[in-house]
Amino acid sequence: MSQLFTPLTLRGITLRNRILMSPMCQYSARDGLANDWHAVHYGARATGGVGLVMVEATGVAPEGRITPGCTGIWSAAHAQALRPIAQFIKRQGAVPGIQLAHAGRKASSALPWHGGTALAPEAGAWPTVAPSAIPFAPGYPAPRALAPAELPKLVEQFVSAARHALEADFEVAELHMAHGYLLHEFLSPLTNQRSDEYGGSLENRMRLPLAVARAVRKVWPQAWPLFVRLSATDWKDGGWDLAQTIALARALKEIGVDFIDCSTGGLVPDAKVPAGPGFQVPFASAIRKDAGLPVGAVGLITEAQQAEEIVAAGQADAVLLGRALLREPCWPLAAARALGADVTWPNQYLRAKP
Repeated sequence: MSQLFTPLTLRGITLRNRILMSPMCQYSARDGLANDWHAVHYGARATGGVGLVMVEATGVAPEGRITPGCTGIWSAAHAQALRPIAQFIKRQGAVPGIQLAHAGRKASSALPWHGGTALAPEAGAWPTVAPSAIPFAPGYPAPRALAPAELPKLVEQFVSAARHALEADFEVAELHMAHGYLLHEFLSPLTNQRSDEYGGSLENRMRLPLAVARAVRKVWPQAWPLFVRLSATDWKDGGWDLAQTIALARALKEIGVDFIDCSTGGLVPDAKVPAGPGFQVPFASAIRKDAGLPVGAVGLITEAQQAEEIVAAGQADAVLLGRALLREPCWPLAAARALGADVTWPNQYLRAKP
């Protein structure tokens, strides 16, 4: 029996299989509002057989978006735009999830097909914030260092976004603490050079991310799981690393986080990342073993047998697919055939079932 196609239960939610769709920005919203592109994009992966559809990094505030084209969830109008998408995902048998994010110093960027660098003032750039006033890269403006008195408001923005996500009918929320965005910036000593209670020691650098997780867990239904995406290493000396990640994961478990979505990198542009098939799986495996939390492995997982082996060997509880699902929305249906698993197809597609 294929382990990849066994159900995964997290709190009161059961995923039909262990294939999850990674959150991948589409840069196609207007004023943060989801539209037909998002409905078709996410709906196609739900009909294609994934167990969970994770909607892209969605800004908890306008200034928290990566680009002007990124989705947001800071108002009831944003929830209303996302609600039909979440409901359609559920009708196809998948679980709808949403990643709540603040881009920090990497906000106010141009769309990737417009260069992806810092927005020019004439293109609508907005001021960015971070733990310390360190630019992301040459050519990026220095962010404004957040004052301690501003941090409770930031926590409340995540809480408000979680409430709007509930209005939108999502059943899984994921907090984005990876890829060099704001909460990751607080975690890493490369970007957090504060001298107050939010900087310096590991305990201090974890203070704000843990406050966000604690506050969101309180408003997210107890029957529904809370995920956190982490970068397990910055791939740079003196940065965030696996040992610190495990310490954070243990603290998140105590708060009530249910699943670690394990990625790496993204903090600094000059990181040396040894990318290759499954290159991040050992990080997920270590977190699973040493922090005692269910984990998802992500990163150049493209083949059915590769995904099967990761789950069957206990290296991760699930795999998250990104580019593979962009190339093939029905990847899970094809994988089931390759692995000899009998899965339910949409009635409309039955004529294509082997």
